[in-house]
Amino acid sequence: MERLNYDHLLYFWAAAKEGTVAAACEKLMLAQPTISGQIRLLENALGQKLFRRRGRYLVLTDTGRVVYRYADEIFSLGREMLDTVKGRPTGSPVRFNVGVADVVPKLVAHRLLEPALVLPERVRLVCYESTQAELLARLAIHDLDLILSDSPISPDLQVRAYNHLLGECGVSIFGTQRLADSYRRLFPRSLDGAPFVLPTSTTVLRRDLDHWFDAEDIRPVVLGEFDDSALLKVFGQTGAGLFAAPSVIEKEVRQHYGVRVVGRIEPLRARFYAISIERKVKHPAVVAITDAARTKLFG
Repeated sequence: MERLNYDHLLYFWAAAKEGTVAAACEKLMLAQPTISGQIRLLENALGQKLFRRRGRYLVLTDTGRVVYRYADEIFSLGREMLDTVKGRPTGSPVRFNVGVADVVPKLVAHRLLEPALVLPERVRLVCYESTQAELLARLAIHDLDLILSDSPISPDLQVRAYNHLLGECGVSIFGTQRLADSYRRLFPRSLDGAPFVLPTSTTVLRRDLDHWFDAEDIRPVVLGEFDDSALLKVFGQTGAGLFAAPSVIEKEVRQHYGVRVVGRIEPLRARFYAISIERKVKHPAVVAITDAARTKLFG
């Protein structure tokens, strides 16, 4: 039967947490050869490298991130056990690691994740933003509990994960008061020749907008393209051009950026997905997010 040496795991966890072996030595009051040797023994036992060097610092490998996450939970539970036995108050939050695809508007991500923070059981929300492909790689090694995206997983990707449609809504066109007054009348025909700031062509929203413009024979004047949806809205806020956003966050966009609704394009549907390694959602935070999205946010 294979056994895990928890001393080795502790030294690895400390080095990962502190960022260098030297800092871990100071924290644990041990000599550097001791900690380095114990980490090597753990790597030998696992048959995997846990760190790679970047200058003076240690960077976790993919396997290292998985081991660190388990070690963090193991030692957190250990502290909680001691607190319970000694009669000290406990209640450490449950860690909930979420990847947010960089194409998802920040206001949508906030609305979707909010229910996880009001559960009876306290949750420590940890968010990472990246491309869907990079987030799926982390989900595959159980480094994430959930991914929020504006598109499902492509069938071409060899990742064992499941799509859960959270909901869909129309698309609203926004602009400053001046632009809204100019282009609201005769919407959507008024958009022909209108100035726009748009997301880049890598996003689902941009591709859908381009198809809709073509179908309606509308030729907007594109004055800017942005990867970052928040930066795009800032340019829209200053009057650089009209911009589009999911109708589900219409109120928040108007209040946050001080813009007006020019019109709504209902045939265009913005969809949002939760992607998890579970076919049937069980994690309490994921259940709260999916239920609230389907019954309240998009319901």
